Amino acid sequence: MRTTKYVFVTGGVTSSLGKGIIAASLAKLLQERGYSVTIQKLDPYINIDPGTLNPYEHGECYVTDDGAETDLDLGHYERFLNIPTSQANNVTTGRIYQSVIDKERKGEFLGKTVQVIPHITDEIKRRIQILGNTGEYDIVITEIGGTVGDIESLPYVESVRQLLWELGEENAIVIHLTLIPFLAAAGELKTKPTQHSVKMLMQSGVSPDILVCRTEHELDDKLKAKLALFCNVKKEDVIESIDADTIYDVPLLMHEEGLDHVVLSKLKLSTEKQPELSKWNHFLKQHKNPCHEVEIGLIGKYVELHDSYKSITEALIHAGAVNEVKVNVKWIHSEELIPETIENELSGLHGILVAPGFGDRGIEGKIKAVQYARENNIPFFGICLGMQMAVIEFARNVLNLKDANSTEMDSNTSNPVIGLMEEQKEITKKGGTMRLGAWECQLQENSNVFKAYKALKISERHRHRYEFNNSYLEQMTEKGLQASGINPKTGLVEVVELPNHPWFVGVQYHPEYKSTVLNPHPLFVDFVKATLNYTQ
Repeated sequence: MRTTKYVFVTGGVTSSLGKGIIAASLAKLLQERGYSVTIQKLDPYINIDPGTLNPYEHGECYVTDDGAETDLDLGHYERFLNIPTSQANNVTTGRIYQSVIDKERKGEFLGKTVQVIPHITDEIKRRIQILGNTGEYDIVITEIGGTVGDIESLPYVESVRQLLWELGEENAIVIHLTLIPFLAAAGELKTKPTQHSVKMLMQSGVSPDILVCRTEHELDDKLKAKLALFCNVKKEDVIESIDADTIYDVPLLMHEEGLDHVVLSKLKLSTEKQPELSKWNHFLKQHKNPCHEVEIGLIGKYVELHDSYKSITEALIHAGAVNEVKVNVKWIHSEELIPETIENELSGLHGILVAPGFGDRGIEGKIKAVQYARENNIPFFGICLGMQMAVIEFARNVLNLKDANSTEMDSNTSNPVIGLMEEQKEITKKGGTMRLGAWECQLQENSNVFKAYKALKISERHRHRYEFNNSYLEQMTEKGLQASGINPKTGLVEVVELPNHPWFVGVQYHPEYKSTVLNPHPLFVDFVKATLNYTQ
């Protein structure tokens, strides 16, 4: 059985430096050198998972095939590595404590006092090593959320300290991502915040092996030498991470800086094989040299924080590259779509995407957007709640059921064209109880979705409580709304479309979760292609 090596990624000075992108970029480089790599995220917050967090708090909640509601960084991991993640790839403090408390209640600690050390740290170490103990991976990269010095992060840093000692220096290393700010008034880069961050990490017993320095300006050799001296690393272990045009440039920049080489050298692994990045470079070339431009309106309720729709915007980038199209996203708040503003907001768009969401805020604006796309023959893509809004709009304006609604928005509607799923009706707890993870769907031949997927049976990830009400299926079909995707086990409608429209598709699932750089999602590719056709 292979010996798994571990790379820990910590952050200092400030949050949002991009630990997830650095981890994913390193993993991509190691993968393209022939190593089997996976990444996991340890989140210090006490929530069990991000499933109950407001998107304004945390950005999107990413869903895996096995139904885990996880941090959005797992989306970056999948988009870069092109391999699925699972429940084991994201652990929160809430989950750690829940596990330890459950063991205590069962009497597994034999009456001992349960403490942060060793019980919490032992559980963290066990979780860190779950993926490594499968024998599937040469290297496991573990990103620790938050910043060094946070009270929440202390048990994780202590667990890393213990593991470094237990595994040995050839089997585990620490990369510390930090900020080198530029003071315009002084006209110089400042290393002191990084020095203090490293000092704080070392006070916890962990000495970083590699420094990755986020910066707006190039770091010269003199500054790198200063950092190496004060932070107890070699000069070649100080890696510059300068601001990039796109996140997809970062693997190439990290390779130029030698991050993958330094990591492999410290782990005593071969550096002979260079990373094979021709496909990645081809994607970047297409992405940066588009032949056309389209403007797509993204209609949502959380548009103030673009990370709320991270997977959707990245899927549009992937699809744009395939079509050699630059996709410009126009962010439109659904609450602002009223009869007086709709023409001004939506005219000139080449495509309209109605995004997922929960609750009744802003749904009338979403319904108006669907109607505008349907009546003006603008390519339309509805995802999850967006699909449900398309059904409601069709019921109201084509079937003439004026009070048609979802029971999520109006529990007393006389025409509940969208209703709570049967298995959801007895559920009172909100966390982790939706229909989650991968489910199969049977597609109809000669439909838009069949032409996009080029397959009759697909598997897609779900995250919802409400569904299409099959009581209305017959009259909707008669009026032209095609149910082109059905769950073969439950008979639930997963996909609706209008055959007499240039491109009008609503899906109950979340196709954006499965779009990667090397495998752009076929529905997004087809949607962007339709928007390009619309411009012409």
